[in-house]
Amino acid sequence: MDTLALEATGGKKQFNGALATPMLALAPVKRKPAKKAKKAIVFFEVEILDAKTKDKLCFLDKVEPNATIGEIKSMFHKSHPQWYPARQSIRLDPKGKSLKDEDVLQHLPVGTTATFYFRDLGAQISWVKVFLTEYTGPLVIYLMFYFRVPFIYAPKYDFTASKHWVVHLACMCHSFHFVKRLLETLFVHRFSHGTMPLRNIFKNCSYYWGFAAWMAYYINHPLYTPPIYGEQQIRLGLILFLIGQIGNFSIHIALRNLRPPGSKTRKIPYPTKNPFTWIFLLVSCPNYTYELASWLGFTLMTQCLPVAFFTMVGFIQMTVWAKGKHRSYLKEFRDYPPLRSPILPFIL
Repeated sequence: MDTLALEATGGKKQFNGALATPMLALAPVKRKPAKKAKKAIVFFEVEILDAKTKDKLCFLDKVEPNATIGEIKSMFHKSHPQWYPARQSIRLDPKGKSLKDEDVLQHLPVGTTATFYFRDLGAQISWVKVFLTEYTGPLVIYLMFYFRVPFIYAPKYDFTASKHWVVHLACMCHSFHFVKRLLETLFVHRFSHGTMPLRNIFKNCSYYWGFAAWMAYYINHPLYTPPIYGEQQIRLGLILFLIGQIGNFSIHIALRNLRPPGSKTRKIPYPTKNPFTWIFLLVSCPNYTYELASWLGFTLMTQCLPVAFFTMVGFIQMTVWAKGKHRSYLKEFRDYPPLRSPILPFIL
């Protein structure tokens, strides 16, 4: 019966005399997302004045807010080709400090019309060329005295060799030191500043070249006398010299690894697995500490007064650099290790 009834109704179910027809579900209407209103970019106007005369040198219109000082220097260079970016000092105040190339315009305490002051730093030279020039000179000058080329000592000593083995050892150590510096300049060091004023190279070269000649003259002199305590003193000086050289190189490698290529980011240096870097626990600038150890060893090895004087002058200069770097570390990093001293643990 149920089958017959189903066939009679054509396969359609009947409820209360009405045919049940399938209901179509209404699909929800998709609304298009409202377009976000683009933020209007507020461009800056940059005015660059001469720091001495206050004369207007350049006016830059529609400078993007995220432009860096380095980019502003490039724009300024287009209108004044004689002042390439490396010789430009851009400041907020005529007598203030130079702004960094990575400083962003909108983060500086200026309005949308920014006024900067320009000072010419003079002709510049890259630090790589400076170091290569500084270090090649002492290497060549010392060897001239070692081989006793003519016009340095009496003619009868021309191209003669010293009878003291410490003289030959001193030449090897001195040459090793400056060859190491040259190789580090080419393959290790990463400079935060690309250039320095050209005029400074004459002062730097006079220091290194002059001291090299003064030391070499007495160490390689035909009348030179060896250290008073003989081989024991020489070997002790050699050990101290080598410790300083290896330690100095280890610190330079550790500092290099802190800074990615092409970056100027600064980080707190910490000891690595290399035992020579563990001195970072106590000293901010251990590269200067090891440099001092090397020259103290060289002084002990040669027992030469000009070497001792060079070591003292170098220590004074390195102390000034180390104190400045230590202060910058303390200023930049709030979590900087408090136990560190600039150059000598617990002393200086």
